[in-house]
Amino acid sequence: MGLKEEVISAIAKTLDVGEDELIEDKTLYDSIGVDSTEMVELTVALGKQFAVKIETDEIGKSSTPLEIVGIIENKKQS
Repeated sequence: MGLKEEVISAIAKTLDVGEDELIEDKTLYDSIGVDSTEMVELTVALGKQFAVKIETDEIGKSSTPLEIVGIIENKKQS
């Protein structure tokens, strides 16, 4: 499984939605209606799972799954 698939799977699991509900290039708010509390939970979960430090303002409701993959990919390379 590649990083993109791992991240999308982690987002779906953390937010308790089906992976098919996540549209890669559509914001999390527009596709599944996430709120601020869920975004904090997601940021913490992704940071732990991928062993990277993610600031709370780096990922938001207007982020797409592909943008989140890119953020994690960049942090893992640093």
